[in-house]
Amino acid sequence: MLTTTGSEIPLAGPPFPRSEYDRRQRKVLEAVARAELDAIVVTAIGHLRYLSGYHGIGGYFAPFPLILAPGCAPVFVAREYDAEAVRAEGCVDEVICYRQAGDIAKTCAEVLRQHRLHDRRVGLELGCWNLAPADVSAVQELCPSMKIADASHLVASVAAVKSQLELDVMRQAMTVTDLAVRVFRNSLCEGITESEMYAIIAREVGKAGGEIWRSATIVFGDRTRMPHAVPTPHAIRNNEPAMIEIGGVKHGYAAGLVRSGVLGQHREAESLHALAVEALESAVAAIKPGVAAKVVDAAARKVIERSGRPGAFRHRTGYQTGIHWTERGNLSLEPAAKDILEPGMTLHLPIILFGETGRLLGCSEHVLVTESGAELLSYTDHKLFRAAGSA
Repeated sequence: MLTTTGSEIPLAGPPFPRSEYDRRQRKVLEAVARAELDAIVVTAIGHLRYLSGYHGIGGYFAPFPLILAPGCAPVFVAREYDAEAVRAEGCVDEVICYRQAGDIAKTCAEVLRQHRLHDRRVGLELGCWNLAPADVSAVQELCPSMKIADASHLVASVAAVKSQLELDVMRQAMTVTDLAVRVFRNSLCEGITESEMYAIIAREVGKAGGEIWRSATIVFGDRTRMPHAVPTPHAIRNNEPAMIEIGGVKHGYAAGLVRSGVLGQHREAESLHALAVEALESAVAAIKPGVAAKVVDAAARKVIERSGRPGAFRHRTGYQTGIHWTERGNLSLEPAAKDILEPGMTLHLPIILFGETGRLLGCSEHVLVTESGAELLSYTDHKLFRAAGSA
């Protein structure tokens, strides 16, 4: 086991002040106590970034556990190869290193023993990305008396409520998203391909000094049957629909939006989008502090069921946003969700519906939960955009 001793190399640090990360770690430890745990081992990359500032790029190799326990300084267990980056990009002083992927369980178990946690009740993020069953089994074998509890939602419940610093960053990210949507609408014309559209958006966002999420859904015509499709050299033709899901990013905080358009006319797309708008506006109206997440989901679902097309809606109504767009274990707006909405939460509500021919179309809003309801973060309307087609 190796311990880094620090360095004076002047590298970029985390995007927020140290006090902000101290606040987050303190809030997580309060949640650890409420859950009657003695510690939590955080492995989800989005949660690690939230608590430390480290971007997590090296975590593809094996987990980089962050161990938080009351009365103990935070400990990062990381690959020795990435140790300097973990220290430079983050705010955790103690970094314990391993070299090979097979060493992670042994090193993590040694840290747990040093902190007398090897026979205590410890939370692991069992339902999140980046923790494999083999990792859990290996640690449990080395710490047979440790009682493992599922803490998948613990960090997410804290991260769901944003500080003012985070909200400022979310608004900056949404400024980039709005720009991307405007470029999409201004560039929609017969013959343009999905790939060309993405390139134009990326160029204009880059010229403005912005950044977009590493993947975007841009689909034209028949390819609107493809959820989460990456852009291809497929061109849009007259009287075909188009849909984009894209997000601006700032310090890892993504603000996504779904917007749709039609080049000329398309009756099915127009009808489907009108239903999506109605469901979306119903869901947004249901957002208030103290409301359960399932109530918001039910508001959207009721509109669709009333339309006589219940099969059109095949996913959840929305989800918690912030660092890392696709983190498992975060708050979700779905039928059984019991999470209670609080002021300061940001949520993305993508209402994307399936038509009779299998095409998807819809719209979304990114909202901030306020004391009085929901504030829309975007300044681009969610109406169906209509581009002039050829005669």
